[in-house]
Amino acid sequence: MLQTRLRLCAGLIAGVLAALLAMPCALAEVLFYPRPESLDDERGDYPFQLLQLALIKAGSAEQVVMSPHYMQQNRSIIEVANATGKVHVTATMTSMEREQLLLPIRIPISKGLIGWRLLLVRHADHGHYRNVRSIADLGPYKVAQGHDWPDLTILRANGVDPAPVSSYSSLFGMLKAGRIDYLPRSVQEIWAEAARHPELAIEPHLVLRYPAADYFFVNRANTRLADQIRQGLEAAIADGSMDQLFYRHYGALLREAALDKRRVIDLTNPLLPPETPLARKELWFRLDDLKRAP
Repeated sequence: MLQTRLRLCAGLIAGVLAALLAMPCALAEVLFYPRPESLDDERGDYPFQLLQLALIKAGSAEQVVMSPHYMQQNRSIIEVANATGKVHVTATMTSMEREQLLLPIRIPISKGLIGWRLLLVRHADHGHYRNVRSIADLGPYKVAQGHDWPDLTILRANGVDPAPVSSYSSLFGMLKAGRIDYLPRSVQEIWAEAARHPELAIEPHLVLRYPAADYFFVNRANTRLADQIRQGLEAAIADGSMDQLFYRHYGALLREAALDKRRVIDLTNPLLPPETPLARKELWFRLDDLKRAP
């Protein structure tokens, strides 16, 4: 009888030890981040690396990986909102509608650079915008935007009438074919896009600017994950590692963009939620920051 009890106790202890040893693996949940819309789409590289950094800084056991399939922006939002498990975190420009649907972590991951827009044009039209002084001067030129992008509504609110397009990649085909005249693309996106489409060029005189923030978003019920990401981002801001990552990705592009030498056309953003942390100056890119670009 005693031997039987000893065997039972030994088995129980072994089971407890095995469970304790397995705990780190059990706690390491895999989080899916949406894979960009096409193989050559580099827009997701920086936010993906920033999300990894934030989770490390927060001491999180979660491991973030790209989703198995390429995914359009609106699809990723729907997956997060419905908690399907296909995407746990997405990064996108904020709007009042999106903040009602998802839970935002209100730290602009690209320091508001998403609202600084250069024009992608055909090489032959490179000099056509030299004398543009206002958004009204762009009236004769045709433009398109993604049908589910906040930029579509923002441009319309400022008197521009973009054609809504369902596919990101089709925008460039439309521009090459002359169906539209320009595409306003953010500073951090346009250089890679121009490199992928050598028939197109970056207009050298203008920058459209409107207040905008791109955030990480999670499902509204996942407050634990939101708190982890927020804690990690705040830590990365405090120790400078977020700025290091930002300038490692965008410093050379900012120098090449020469924003301080361009004509700035300011637009309004009617979609910007009132909770946007505009008062936290350290969260936003300003022209004075150009001297910090490596």
